[in-house]
Amino acid sequence: MVPSQIRAPRLRAVAAHVFAGNRATPFRQGRRPRFGPPPAFLMGVNQMPQPRFFAPVLLVAAAAASFALGPVPVQAQSAREFVPVTDAMLQDPDPADWPMWRRTLDGWGYSPLDQVNRDNVGELQMAWSRALPQGTQEVTPLAYGGVVYMPTLTDIIQALDATNGDLIWEYRRDLPDDVYEFVGGNARSMRNIAIYDRQIINISDDDYAYALDVETGDVVWETRIFDYQETPAGHSSGPILADGRVISGRSCRPRGGPESCVLVAHDARTGEELWRRRTVPAPGEPGDETWGGVPYERRVHVGSWIPASYDPELRLIFQGTSVTSPAPKFMLGGVENTHLYHNSTLALDVATGEIRWFYQHLNDHWDLDHPFERLLVDTAVAPDPDAVSWINPRVQPGEVRRVVTGIPGKTGVVYTLDRETGEFLWATPTVSQNVINDIDGATGAVTENAEVTFTALGQ
Repeated sequence: MVPSQIRAPRLRAVAAHVFAGNRATPFRQGRRPRFGPPPAFLMGVNQMPQPRFFAPVLLVAAAAASFALGPVPVQAQSAREFVPVTDAMLQDPDPADWPMWRRTLDGWGYSPLDQVNRDNVGELQMAWSRALPQGTQEVTPLAYGGVVYMPTLTDIIQALDATNGDLIWEYRRDLPDDVYEFVGGNARSMRNIAIYDRQIINISDDDYAYALDVETGDVVWETRIFDYQETPAGHSSGPILADGRVISGRSCRPRGGPESCVLVAHDARTGEELWRRRTVPAPGEPGDETWGGVPYERRVHVGSWIPASYDPELRLIFQGTSVTSPAPKFMLGGVENTHLYHNSTLALDVATGEIRWFYQHLNDHWDLDHPFERLLVDTAVAPDPDAVSWINPRVQPGEVRRVVTGIPGKTGVVYTLDRETGEFLWATPTVSQNVINDIDGATGAVTENAEVTFTALGQ
């Protein structure tokens, strides 16, 4: 069977995976859509090591011929047929589409498609493959309307015909020669891009937000976020779209200072900046007292380098943050200080960027970042008290809550919080860990293990 003969329903079952040499920790790479229902306890982590290959290749598998009732030619959308992407479509995607990093704004990374299942998955066959630029790839392609939109290294984006892999257009950004000297080599790779209206939207390695025409790859608008030489920030993840706003986080390098540690919102149609919110407080702002008098210019590295999740009903963005630099707090104002808002979940108002609530998962002395995906679930909160380590005594078994859950950081602890208020509900380790001694169920306050907390050089 040739790709042009793949029937339309079968095309919807195409599974695309990017295999590449991946030097990163295997915990957080290479999500694949699940084909069954989500697990009872959504932990949001894939602990299987990812394959390593030296040549990056996009592989697309199609259902075997035995599935067919008769071939029908399938084509990608033409310019005349393209259907602009709306907020309503992003909030409830067609099962055939994968229009953002985790497919849905709730961050599940789950596909409702069921044509490929445990009984027939062994019959999948490769329909086509296409080489990608050489280097480490961490990408999740978008799939919409029969086209695969593929972000790759160094701000290269390709639009490919999903039926045969043919190149429709390619965008290569003209980057300054010295850009990676300032923003760092990790910025070369890109986890995701976004689609909205008639535009593909991304954040560039030279610190711009920009949009491309979805049919031609031409630049529609671009807006500078930083002067990359003055305030360098790395972008290893692209944005999400929330109510017509481009929401982007970043890895803020110490040389960029606290002003590079920001979440930024742009108007998706025009590129106008709407707001930016720092992840470290300035003197006089709430949280300033948690830095123990550390000068503002030394409050650095609290990054937001994994895409956020979004609740359109609450109009809240849920973003995780990373560790300070340096990580040991005896080098940064004292171990007794919490240094907000590092290693936290932030709930931000989509219209203003205001922090509605936050929860700090760990006062981190060990570089155990907590920026990873947050899963949004409406569920009956009914953990078995004997099966979890820490639980809020006010939780009524079976009460339905809107929660944010998952494994947000490198401790391997799964946390469940009320996403309207940030109230701690329960948490429990999924792996052995020795940095958290206790979590107060009533307040959610975390007690770190003093025996392994660094207090001096040479430890």
